[in-house]
Formats: sequence, C-alpha cells, structure tokens
Amino acid sequence: MNAVLSTAKIDTGDTAWVLISTALVMLMTPGLAFFYGGMVRRKNILSILMQCFIILCALSLQWILIGYSLSFAPGRGFWGGFSWFGLNNVGLEPYAGYAATIPHQAFMIFQAMFAIITPALIIGAFAERMKFLAFLVFTLLWATFIYDPLCHWIWGGRRVVKGFGSA
Repeated sequence: MNAVLSTAKIDTGDTAWVLISTALVMLMTPGLAFFYGGMVRRKNILSILMQCFIILCALSLQWILIGYSLSFAPGRGFWGGFSWFGLNNVGLEPYAGYAATIPHQAFMIFQAMFAIITPALIIGAFAERMKFLAFLVFTLLWATFIYDPLCHWIWGGRRVVKGFGSA
C-alpha cells in the first residue's frame, strides 16, 4: 500500500478542477431549495429551505463520521467497513485507488457533495407531507443504509472482472 501511495503525485490543475466542481455541486443544494420552494404553497417555503440546509449539515456530519468509510474504505462485501471512521487515515496525500492526482480529502469532499445532493432531490417527493423529525430520521437512515452501500457497490469495490478490463 505504501508503494501505491508513494508513486502518486498531486496535480494542481486536477485538484483545482475537483474543488471548483465540489463548490458548484454544493451550490446546487440551496438552488434546489429555491426550486422546490417555488413549487410549494407559500406557508411551506421556509420548511423546504430548512430541509435542504439541514441535509447539507446533517449529511456532512454523517459522511465524515461513517458515510465515507462505509462507501469507499477498502473492503469486500456489503459495504467498506469502518477503517476510515471519522476520516481516520484520510489525509492530504493522494489515494491511488480512487484519484492518484488529487488529495484524498479533496476526493472525499467531492463525493460528499453527491451524498448530500441525492437526498435533497428526494425532498420534492414528499414536500409539504412530512414532519421535520421524520424527514431527518428518514434522510440519515436512507443515506446510511441505501446510499452508502450502493456507492460502495458501484465505486468502492474496485474489483477486476475477467473479460471487462481492470478497475
């Protein structure tokens, strides 16, 4: 593993591109709040705005504590495990398994923005019909038990499938 990390080199252009893309995706969450706010009755606009901003806050914490580890930590099976719990060993050096030219933390925060925007898109399905506590519990459970495992299945597995090239 150290040999993989020592051969990786940070590219400033790649890092800048990922950080700008991260900021743009983060700005989509309040944009989505205003979009959904325009579709609900006047009395529910603040509720939709608050739900989008709470998703930004709550899922940032969930992603830092367990979400990134469950989604991207090296591991086989249902999810990645807890080896990167609380971003343990996720530093500024590149992790060649995912992005060999950007800092590991930049990759982590880029992926966090998609973990945040995905449940924010779901808000439109239950706008004006769900209490705040139920929404918050649903969002955290959905992110932990649906998004994180699916993310690991799609991007975190990094397995070689014979006949389909290497990952």
